Amino acid sequence: MPTVYMVRHGRAAAGFGSHRDPGLDDLGRSQAEAVADALASAIAEPIAMVSSPLARARETAAPLAKRWNAELAIEPRIAEIPSPIPDLQERSRWLRGIMAGRWSGQPDNLLRWRQDMIDCVLGFGADTIAFCHFIAINVVVGASMDDDRLIVFRPDNGSITRFDTDSGKLALLELGVEASTTVN
Repeated sequence: MPTVYMVRHGRAAAGFGSHRDPGLDDLGRSQAEAVADALASAIAEPIAMVSSPLARARETAAPLAKRWNAELAIEPRIAEIPSPIPDLQERSRWLRGIMAGRWSGQPDNLLRWRQDMIDCVLGFGADTIAFCHFIAINVVVGASMDDDRLIVFRPDNGSITRFDTDSGKLALLELGVEASTTVN
């Protein structure tokens, strides 16, 4: 029964409304190191690692990949929620608006994105660490709890949430550290 560890990226150097693909800031880099320490301590030997293509997720994965001398695969299906708005400030307002909603009220493209995320996680055939994003983790937590809300909990930067994917079903094993956090 595969276990999936979904890691929220470390703190980004810029927010969703000010940069399309920021890397990590100093705190984010230290959170990435802490994640590498925690995962290397909890997992006896290297397992598969995938990352969203966005810089903040890849940079969060880098310390563990280096420590394990392991390959990091890029998985576009665990990327950030796609915004229909190109203007960065408007994009941030759009995100804040939909975060209070439910999946059942979203357009088809977002429902496809959500289903692709769920299918991706269910498709991991072995234990896997997925470095990804706030809403991505919420998609999988919500699906595992049969909860239609976009935001089910607030994973902190660098938090680790664990799932079991046995028998083609998502089972939440452990929520990551939750904090009052901004989406970046």
